[in-house]
Amino acid sequence: MATDRPEALTAEHWTDPTCPVARALDLVGDRWSLLIVRDAMDGATGFTDFHRRLGIARNILTDRLRRLVDHGILTRDTAPSGKRQTYALTAAGRDLFTAVVALRQWGERHAFAADEPRSVLVDQHGAVVPPLRPRDRAGNPLRSTTTHVQKPD
Repeated sequence: MATDRPEALTAEHWTDPTCPVARALDLVGDRWSLLIVRDAMDGATGFTDFHRRLGIARNILTDRLRRLVDHGILTRDTAPSGKRQTYALTAAGRDLFTAVVALRQWGERHAFAADEPRSVLVDQHGAVVPPLRPRDRAGNPLRSTTTHVQKPD
């Protein structure tokens, strides 16, 4: 049964139970799951849509869609025709947008040669989405050298 939150998983299911990064990767960290989420954000709704876009093996796609539904990232409904299943992002799935954009922008900077062609993310006006940059309350840029993790006691 799908839940809005992953608390249904017990501590032994998590790679690192107190780390939000590890938990997120446990839920959506494999290559195919995040690409399915990306394509759902870009309008894919049916098994055939995802299969055509990704070129993924059918059994792997079936497994990843099921896991994303089970973990509350996607919902599954029967299409009005009654012949196929459709998938839609949940609020948790839509909340991955910032993470997908951050990975895209990292890939633009580090996974392509300067003159290599690539897709571009643009806003509704056709402007390239500006780089994401975390900032503190005062608007100053944050970096790994200016932050630290507080672990639970």
